[in-house]
Amino acid sequence: MVAGFLVAVTAVALVAAGCGSGADTSVDEAHTVSIGYIDWAEDTALTTLFDQQLGDSGYEVDTKKFDDVGALFAAMADGKIDMFLDTWLPLTHQKYWDQYGDRLEDLGVWYDNARLELTVPSYVTDVNSIADLNEHAGEFGGVITGIEGGAGIVDRTEHHVIPDYDLGGVMRVEESSAEQMAADLGAAIADRTPIVVTLWHPHWAYSRYDLKDLQDPKGSLGGTENLHITARAGFSDDHPNLASVASGFSIDDERLQSLEAAINAAGSDGAQAAVQQWRTDNADYIRQEFGTLHQSDQRHVN
Repeated sequence: MVAGFLVAVTAVALVAAGCGSGADTSVDEAHTVSIGYIDWAEDTALTTLFDQQLGDSGYEVDTKKFDDVGALFAAMADGKIDMFLDTWLPLTHQKYWDQYGDRLEDLGVWYDNARLELTVPSYVTDVNSIADLNEHAGEFGGVITGIEGGAGIVDRTEHHVIPDYDLGGVMRVEESSAEQMAADLGAAIADRTPIVVTLWHPHWAYSRYDLKDLQDPKGSLGGTENLHITARAGFSDDHPNLASVASGFSIDDERLQSLEAAINAAGSDGAQAAVQQWRTDNADYIRQEFGTLHQSDQRHVN
């Protein structure tokens, strides 16, 4: 995973202008925006993309990395950050939505095929289902390599997968971070050693490695989910144009995987340039999704 490279305002050439979602570009709105993010592949990719596009359109953008998604939701509900671009509903982040939803806005779904998984490299041929982990736990040292403790996939694995499949005596989740999980997965594949990780679609690892999602006959990890852009209460009143653009935003699997892969391949030092190049390569798409965020909308800021 890529972390630590997002900047407050990105000053690069404007890729796109013109017609898009049809938002009222004559609206005079606040142009300082804060975006909270977690070091997850899709969230890092989308936050970097929005950071650059908003910066090009005259917004002052502040991005803040959180290590715990619960803390991010609390900060958004308290108005300390404006937006979070990677809310998983109806299951993974439901407890946070139940707790804070009356102080938040749901701006809409941007991706509708998200799934939580337990995943192994394809060369692990004797394990095809989560149920198989009981018999083969020793191959993995009794460890499911996880990410941050507050993440929904870790919660689902600890409180649903392990008890549902009677893995309590043989398997445990080892919490780390999304970045460390991806590093451990890559190292295991390089050595062709067994590993089982908490993973999810969309993630760049599926385009880089030959992986196998374990069958989940009990449905303990839940089904297909939607990824939402969410915001603090009152955001749409303060940012009507941006809220309209965010509500109409979407990205398909192919583009999202290519964006994630470009960031991952570039590393933290080259990530900003990689996203800028991706925007150039996908100029028609950028114009379609962000075209109404004109520089002419911005207030005069000296």
